[in-house]
Amino acid sequence: MEGKRYAVLLCAEDSEYVRKKYGGYFGVFIRMLAEEGETWDVYKVASGDFPEEDGDLDLYDGFVITGSCNDAHGNDAWIHRLITLIQKLDSMKKKILGICFGHQILCRALGGKVNRSPTGWDIGVRSITLSSSSPLSPTSLMLPSKLSIIQCHRDEVRELPMKAEIIAWSEKTGIEMFRFGDHIMGIQGHPEYTIDILLHLIDRLVQRDLILEAFGVEARAKVVLREPDREAWKKVCTSFLKSRS
Repeated sequence: MEGKRYAVLLCAEDSEYVRKKYGGYFGVFIRMLAEEGETWDVYKVASGDFPEEDGDLDLYDGFVITGSCNDAHGNDAWIHRLITLIQKLDSMKKKILGICFGHQILCRALGGKVNRSPTGWDIGVRSITLSSSSPLSPTSLMLPSKLSIIQCHRDEVRELPMKAEIIAWSEKTGIEMFRFGDHIMGIQGHPEYTIDILLHLIDRLVQRDLILEAFGVEARAKVVLREPDREAWKKVCTSFLKSRS
């Protein structure tokens, strides 16, 4: 019997560091999600590499949309193309897991609103509260109700699509996770990141003048004091992506 097949829709450009150490962000997701017998493909959608809608989409049991340096509320041509693809996958009831930018672009494609957070950047390891009413509730997965996750974003979902449900929140961000039907889930944080990757990203943000150096120094100092619940997040993500709708 043929194993399941999944596709990562890569919305970020790999840095040389992440490419050499982790095999790129695709490699980072493979480490978290892939299991024996499965096939995983990657489409570099930010570079215009998309699955063919007339044949490729039926091949896959699920899709993962990654983070990005771009804004999910932007109007780049590839972003509009990705929105159209999401709407097509939704009509097919395909499983889609969106991470950070992926979480935000899912929301936009389904009719929600995304914009800059009024409280600015969230960079570090943050505790979020999971809803007890979700099908993926902490109780059903035998997990604590609060989980720590790596954050690195300045945009957030400001308004959910109709019929979507908030399934996690934090002190800083009201919509940390949402579900849309049984087939779509978004996570604002980065369950796939290591502390090492986050420290690398902080350096890149400082170099690009996206955050002040003093902010970067403070963020680095706090990051190393706390570990994210990576194994728990792996359970959350795989349970959603690989369960039957």
